[in-house]
Amino acid sequence: KMAGAKVSVGMLGARRCLSYSRVLCAGQTLIEKIAQAHMVQNDQHLVRSMDIIKIKPKHVMTHDNTAAVMNKFQQLKLSQVANPRQPVFTLDHNVQDTSEKNRQKYLDIQEFAARMQVDFYPAGTGIGHQIMCERGYVTPGSMVVASDSHSNMYGGLGCLGTPVVRTDAAGIWATGSAWWQVPKVAKVELVNKLRPGVSGKDVIVALCGAFNNDEVLNHAVEFAGDGVEALTVDERLTIANMTTEWGALAGVFPVDDKLQQWYTRQVTRQQLPIPSAQPLSSRLDQSDVDAMLTHALQPDEDAVYAKTLRLDLASVVPYVSGPNSVKVMNRIDTMSQERIPVNKAYLVSCVNARVSDLKAAADVLRNTTIAPGVEFYVAPASEEVRQESEANEDWQALLAAGCIPLPAGCGPCIGLGTGLLEDGEVGISATNRNFKGRMGSPNALAYLASPAVVAASAVAGYITAPQQLMDTPAQDLVFSETVHDIAPPQTGEIDFIDGFPSRIEGECVLCLDDNINTDGIYPGKYTYREDISDQEQARVAMENYDTAFASLVKPGSILVTGFNFGTGSSREQAATALKHAGVQLVICGSVNETYKRNALNNGLLVLELPQLVRTFENGDANTAIFTGQPIVADFASSTLTWQNKTYPLPSVSKTAQELIVLGGLEEWIMRQLAS
Repeated sequence: KMAGAKVSVGMLGARRCLSYSRVLCAGQTLIEKIAQAHMVQNDQHLVRSMDIIKIKPKHVMTHDNTAAVMNKFQQLKLSQVANPRQPVFTLDHNVQDTSEKNRQKYLDIQEFAARMQVDFYPAGTGIGHQIMCERGYVTPGSMVVASDSHSNMYGGLGCLGTPVVRTDAAGIWATGSAWWQVPKVAKVELVNKLRPGVSGKDVIVALCGAFNNDEVLNHAVEFAGDGVEALTVDERLTIANMTTEWGALAGVFPVDDKLQQWYTRQVTRQQLPIPSAQPLSSRLDQSDVDAMLTHALQPDEDAVYAKTLRLDLASVVPYVSGPNSVKVMNRIDTMSQERIPVNKAYLVSCVNARVSDLKAAADVLRNTTIAPGVEFYVAPASEEVRQESEANEDWQALLAAGCIPLPAGCGPCIGLGTGLLEDGEVGISATNRNFKGRMGSPNALAYLASPAVVAASAVAGYITAPQQLMDTPAQDLVFSETVHDIAPPQTGEIDFIDGFPSRIEGECVLCLDDNINTDGIYPGKYTYREDISDQEQARVAMENYDTAFASLVKPGSILVTGFNFGTGSSREQAATALKHAGVQLVICGSVNETYKRNALNNGLLVLELPQLVRTFENGDANTAIFTGQPIVADFASSTLTWQNKTYPLPSVSKTAQELIVLGGLEEWIMRQLAS
């Protein structure tokens, strides 16, 4: 397949090989097989990428947003969830907030869990994704969803973990199922082994930085290759977790002996008391673990992939991501020479706060102290992690060096609680997301790195790495891409359902930056306020992007944006805020699938039209342009007209039309229940 491939040298000395091949085979990928196993009314239909199917996931996890999902569920006027063993509630985001208002919110969730007989984990137990993995909810070959974008992490355990949105979660509570479009699937081959000291975080930073042109946007990723075997399960969890930032909807590793050993350890280790309304039904026993290897799903040899990406792990070195972007990677040896000062350092979050991560940082910090003027915040991924870290004397080493402990939870990673970045500050973090303004002030700079690099930077007072990592021989990153020849979606005449508009017209508003993320559209500091009104949402729309947007946008506007629009978290308000502000249609070069799902579930149509977007010249960054000119989407003729030029409109699926006509998923669910 690589014959005649074009080889080029790019930034950072990285060597990239790009080739194309025609695919004529018809086997199923691992993603398609797992989706098939969880499809409602699993008949003779063979599930394929881009099919829209109804799925029944094994579990659906919600966290602090359980309160918002409860509101949606109560609007359905149901007295009981469909399957009490399916939902899991974990309070983890705003755990530092001890206000009466937040205490009452948490109490309401706990009481609702008891009434519904749903498993519940109070604040301080741990981050939801870690709980789902260490407590046995996530299993290989299963499909587990969460109302949180980092549910991709479950793929580190061979599970199809993928995000749903709040309205989806309410629907799953009500019916046990949800609609899901099976994504295109990309195979990522990892070959060779990492060099000593290079981590899983460096691997995913390298993938985000090397393949930074939306190669896996809205794809599910299947990892393969001889390099997988050499990765620890913790490293796999880290890589799978940040496939979210890479743009993927899932990142799934295969089942192997190493994963089986990990599950055996989970089964045999001492269990913590479980605060649950009912005895936990999802625990594994050794027979379950033994069956994993015997009956593990595998992709067919002739499975059809949209593309194949390849990364040589032996060429990966320690990297730093940023500032304020996961798509920019820098070699640590180069950055260390710049001596960029650090004000705050973070070892928190679901991506890198497990036992091995705390040990990596503790090994750097033993017999030394944090540099004057630097604040280093640490929080375990769970209370179980902290206890094991204490038993290893790693947690004590972190505190002895001057680290500031935080409770097990999301905290600074989501921009909540103690230790946020202030104006002009620089932060280096072992978290998964360094979007502008996410961890505090939009006027701060945020970098991402491995726990060892974060710890070394906190000691030195500037971005650097432990000496043994600095001595890693320089080498070009070796990676390649093979794009398979699969027919693109067809455009043309559309069959309309009753009520779907044949034409939409409005003022064209331009926000042409690529990678406008959900923190830019709807700041995280408002995300967990359930009492915020539609009008208040409208007033803060695009606040971290252009503060003037909300005051200038007019009802009926059509927003035209760049590529990878809506990347980031799964917060529903990033869609509803634009709708409440008056936007009736969003047109982008490309869009994050979770954002599009949120929009459709709330009656806002989002279309991808790269031909149009590429005609605009990039304006000033973070600036909305109000053109005062009309743009027309004519669905009857499948054309969009802008300044007397026409462009082909993509078709709108029947499911999407139904959601738009009904105003969103809630009414769609109500009709399902009624029938």
